[in-house]
Amino acid sequence: GNILYSPASLVRCRSCSKGPHTQRPEPKPPASCRAAGGEMQETNSHWRHSCSVTSRVPRYLRTAAALAAAVQSIINAPPPRRESQSLHAQLLKSGLRPTADLSVKILILHLRCGSHRNARAVFDGMPRPTGAAHNYLVAGYFRLGLPWEALGIVRRLAASTGRLDVFALSMALKLSVALALPRAAREVHARVVRSLAEFDDILFAALVDAYVKNASLGYARRVYGMVPKPSVVCSTALIVGCMNQGLYRDAEAIFDGMEEKDVVVYNAMVEGYSKTEETAESSLEVFKAMQRARFRPTVSTCVSVLGACSLLSSPELGEQVHCQVIKSKVISDIKAGSALLDMYSKCGRVEEGRRVFDGMAERNVITWTSMIDGYGKNGLSDEALLLLEEMRGQQRGVRPNHATFLSALSACARAGLLSRGQEVFQSMERDCSLKPRMEHYACMVDLLGRFGSVRQAYDFVRGIPTRPNSDVWAALLGAATLHGDVDIANVASREVFELSRAGRPGAYMAFSNTLAAAGKWDSVHQVREMMKQRGVLKDAACSWVGSDNCPPVN
Repeated sequence: GNILYSPASLVRCRSCSKGPHTQRPEPKPPASCRAAGGEMQETNSHWRHSCSVTSRVPRYLRTAAALAAAVQSIINAPPPRRESQSLHAQLLKSGLRPTADLSVKILILHLRCGSHRNARAVFDGMPRPTGAAHNYLVAGYFRLGLPWEALGIVRRLAASTGRLDVFALSMALKLSVALALPRAAREVHARVVRSLAEFDDILFAALVDAYVKNASLGYARRVYGMVPKPSVVCSTALIVGCMNQGLYRDAEAIFDGMEEKDVVVYNAMVEGYSKTEETAESSLEVFKAMQRARFRPTVSTCVSVLGACSLLSSPELGEQVHCQVIKSKVISDIKAGSALLDMYSKCGRVEEGRRVFDGMAERNVITWTSMIDGYGKNGLSDEALLLLEEMRGQQRGVRPNHATFLSALSACARAGLLSRGQEVFQSMERDCSLKPRMEHYACMVDLLGRFGSVRQAYDFVRGIPTRPNSDVWAALLGAATLHGDVDIANVASREVFELSRAGRPGAYMAFSNTLAAAGKWDSVHQVREMMKQRGVLKDAACSWVGSDNCPPVN
């Protein structure tokens, strides 16, 4: 059946996935929708004035026009929900029959106050809801996190009128992404092909973007090929899709073929290349080309380039980007600052990272976690734990989250600080009401194993409330391998092989080496045969070494 029509489409899904967003403004509603929203100043004085007007004018003089003026004067600066409900109640008590325009304005007011039920009541009370009413309700539901309800309104509009305008179709595409319904995107595509005589740049860009985010790159390319002259928005969306699939040459071909480029398409190229070590240098090259084209780097640009410097382990390049961050006047942004200190920490310049941290006017949980993680990875576990205590000691500051505690536990594991690691682990739930996740249990097993307490680590795993995942068992296998405990290695390896049949070649090799050290060569042969049968390939070892200003070589 057709998702835009079928009632079965209103069955709720358990999880909704959202893909990455290109930094583009959302398509605006049609003029009929926009006209209701922007004619008056956004001030709270309008609300007080409109209330005083409607309260002192006799009831028989309160016309629909007067109430419409009162609603219009506060529509862009909505009052608290109770007051907006009061104004709606005045309309109902007056006995006046609201016009379609007034009903739309009251619907908008309720949506901007976050009252979707009252907005739906207004919508359902309209004898013939207009296209503007449908579009505003769909956009309001989507903004308030009610995608299935929004899809229901789109279905209703499609069923009642037989056609959807550009805004409604664009919203349907957004909903297909939010609800992970690629079929809905294909249905919108079919509608566009059947009904549109002329190509609409906004709609076709939204189609490409929806297909990309629904992991349907083939359909995205097909739509892109239908557009005689693709817009920058449309080309950028397809570039993002190619980058996500690792099709770098295809992305380059689209980029090179664009007659006009803007900062967003440069950002898409810089970010796409910055995700892997093999393409990180290309990220820096595009960054240089962006500057030659006289585009000012944005926060997103700086974060991506700093990530590329981290992958290349090049603090010298990072320092140059740091200068560009200062020149671009985005140094005060919390994302740029967090990326800077993360880059310095990963490049071994933790002192410089701390200077960036101390100089930040604002810090969030990512900033604190990056600094704690940086200390831990550079062997400064005491400093990491002191910073954790400082973070927890703030009266009204940022609170640690699961990632923060994982960084602190990793710092303890690297330094072999068993008692302090156990205290950090216990304080998660005791002091911060955070239940440990599997990655925290795996880190504790690793800590116990490094300390030599393999049997205690095994007992710890058996005491986990839920079934341990492959990460936990792999950590136990590593501990048993390190200390030559064949019995525990045998138990752990069985669990790892069952939970991750071909995804952990290191686990197979670790168990094989443990058996070899114990002289059990028949068992070693069995493990190697199992690897062949399951198609498990041993990863080739690789080390990077950098010296002075020379790039790292392997």
